[in-house]
Amino acid sequence: MTGQIIKGIGGFYYVKTESGIFECRGRGALKNKGIKLQVGDLVEISEVELSREARDRGLDHEGVIDDILPRKNQFLRPPIVNVDMICVTFAGRDPEPAFSMTDKFILASELKGTETVVVINKSDLLDEEELRAMEEIYSGAYRVVKTSCVTGQGLQELKDLLRGKVAAFAGPSGAGKSTLVNCIVPEARMETGSVSDKTLRGRHTTRHVEILETEGGGLVYDTPGFTSFDIPEIEEDELRHLYPEIERFGGRCRYDNCRHLKEPGCAVKEAVKAGDISAVRYASYKTNMKEIREKRKY
Repeated sequence: MTGQIIKGIGGFYYVKTESGIFECRGRGALKNKGIKLQVGDLVEISEVELSREARDRGLDHEGVIDDILPRKNQFLRPPIVNVDMICVTFAGRDPEPAFSMTDKFILASELKGTETVVVINKSDLLDEEELRAMEEIYSGAYRVVKTSCVTGQGLQELKDLLRGKVAAFAGPSGAGKSTLVNCIVPEARMETGSVSDKTLRGRHTTRHVEILETEGGGLVYDTPGFTSFDIPEIEEDELRHLYPEIERFGGRCRYDNCRHLKEPGCAVKEAVKAGDISAVRYASYKTNMKEIREKRKY
């Protein structure tokens, strides 16, 4: 039968099927082929007789994983696969947002071909003018949701967006990702960490990868480690295509291979001056281009 791995702990994989959740181990043949099973994998399993030990632990089904189906996409940090949507989350305050870091998560989503939603969390700490200014940074390219677990703002909108999707929340420590998931999936009771007074960064608390189901039928990853992203695999000529608003204006430049930095007749730079492209996003683009060029030297 076919199912999806929703949790993996200590060599055991918990596979959700139409017949229930099976505790499984992978066949040795998978390991011999160099296949490492990941949470989110769609797999073929065979049921085995329920052992007494498993019955004592309250399990209803045991099985063995025979094979995995082709993956839609794969992330290495954290190790998750088959993701439809990345909810790139940052706190409007406490800690203060670092937009260049936020954009690295967006680049990760763009590279893997996933839908991107930008979530401005802790919206209750900002006034309307501050929220509007942050929203305008991304609204020209992505769906932006303003959320607060204190006031409930944006939670239903987020639930609606997650319906029918396999989604992961990514963002810096302290953004409130686990708290948001607790609000969306109350039975999850995920541990959350306060923001360190010394570093103004969140204390990471999530310990393993798991898929949680929302009331609306969406699936959400609890993803430890999705708090940083490196971009060594992006080529210099590729970067501009990963910023939708820059890509939109790039075709109007004087030169076809314009990188929107110092070239004359650059429509992107003009759009930034006119306010049609966020100056914050353009600064992020230049920062990431510089990083790519620095890495190329080594």
